[in-house]
Amino acid sequence: MGMATETQFHVLAVDDSIIDRKLIEKLLRTSSYQVTAVDSGSKALEFLGLLEAEQRNLSPPCVSPGQEMEVNLIITDYCMPGMTGYDLLRKIKESTSLKDIPVVIMSSENIPSRINRCLEEGAEDFFLKPVQLSDVNKLRPHLMKGKAKGEEEEEEVDEQEVDEQEEQEQEEEQEEEELSSNKRKNVEESFSPDRTRARFNGLEMV
Repeated sequence: MGMATETQFHVLAVDDSIIDRKLIEKLLRTSSYQVTAVDSGSKALEFLGLLEAEQRNLSPPCVSPGQEMEVNLIITDYCMPGMTGYDLLRKIKESTSLKDIPVVIMSSENIPSRINRCLEEGAEDFFLKPVQLSDVNKLRPHLMKGKAKGEEEEEEVDEQEVDEQEEQEQEEEQEEEELSSNKRKNVEESFSPDRTRARFNGLEMV
């Protein structure tokens, strides 16, 4: 997946209700987000590349032209048939490659235990439906945090590669110095006074 631009983040919206899905998609586009909307947790996992091989017989999700962009945030309904938003949240957080993507849960029911369970599992926020533009405006800090975290990990990888390269260069320099030192030693031994004297002594004897 390619990198998203600085001015436009890519949000994956998941909701089995076509009315709610169209609403959140409209709100996100109004806020200049790139949007991919799917109607189930399974299709969200398929889009993210996490769907198990035996489940790939599902119909492909209806995605926007920006599918090749990386997903910067996932916003999902809690109550969905089959896989709930909570189940989707857990699968994403269990994935080593996707666990840093911020996830926001939506629900029409204000149940504190449900909200707390999602937040404890790693959700960034919990919105009550109907989602409003003021809720969507709360997404940007989560997006920026997720982006910053991803950049930090990239920097750590780059620093590790630089360290490994420097270490390799130091080893090569050390090997060259040892080789050069051995060559000098051999040359010095070949022109040592003892060996030179022996040659002259031999000539004198002859």
